[in-house]
Amino acid sequence: MPAYTLQVNGQTRTVDVDSDTPLLYVLRDDLGLHGPKFGCGLGQCGACTVLFNGAATRSCVLPVSSVGDAKVTTLEGLGTPEHPHPVQAAFIAEQAAQCGYCINGMVMTSVGLLSQTAKPTETQIRDALAGNLCRCGTHTRIIKAVQRAAGTPVKEA
Repeated sequence: MPAYTLQVNGQTRTVDVDSDTPLLYVLRDDLGLHGPKFGCGLGQCGACTVLFNGAATRSCVLPVSSVGDAKVTTLEGLGTPEHPHPVQAAFIAEQAAQCGYCINGMVMTSVGLLSQTAKPTETQIRDALAGNLCRCGTHTRIIKAVQRAAGTPVKEA
């Protein structure tokens, strides 16, 4: 089995896994990071989203052999309970989580969006999050959380 050296959450980690092992499995099973979730396994639900060189990427369909020198950031690498990332703090303030399963993908996608577009419109936020599935119905709170993190006006219902 080949060894792969990865840059995850600012740390260099080496794992011995098959080349076609999805990054999600390495993160969860080998590195003990449980922010990214297994949802559909097809890259369609967003639960497994990580930042891959700053861009929101589905880790369930990314083979570990494709990671190379890329910087991978998981939910655990964004902030701490004492000092959450601004997006995490906004999700908490807006009470945007219900069951919590989709929140990893929503947060990571939002961080990726805000790194590219500092002040997105509501339409841009909705478009960015459209590929993240949520069954709990907290979509309006999630939109408000992203607006809060961006410092843009939040529309009240």
